[in-house]
Amino acid sequence: MTDRPDPAAATRVDRWLWAVRVAKTRSLASELCGGGHVEVNGRPAKPATKVTVGDAVVVRVGGRERRLEVVRVIEKRVGAAVAADCVIDRSPPPPEPDRAGPVGVRERGAGRPTKRDRRRIEHLRGRA
Repeated sequence: MTDRPDPAAATRVDRWLWAVRVAKTRSLASELCGGGHVEVNGRPAKPATKVTVGDAVVVRVGGRERRLEVVRVIEKRVGAAVAADCVIDRSPPPPEPDRAGPVGVRERGAGRPTKRDRRRIEHLRGRA
């Protein structure tokens, strides 16, 4: 007996990313692969790269890096609960949103800035 996984239990990485709901559409998953945003076991992946159980997949999407491990190979899109059982997400937690908000942005409906507010905004933008 060998430790190799069954070759029949392999699927394309773009199809797997779509099935486990990393990408919204399969064409978007293919674009991620073609754009160099996907790695399988440390190597850049084309859309047709095969993934098997135990493979490490790194995807850069939505401004962050997601590190995934293939637990089960699926080719069809399934329910979210089933898809969650097919992948282990080893990604670092996303950064916490900035509580202060963007610099130099006023609340909607706050009215015109005063001369003092305007000077502070210009100073923050480096125009003073």
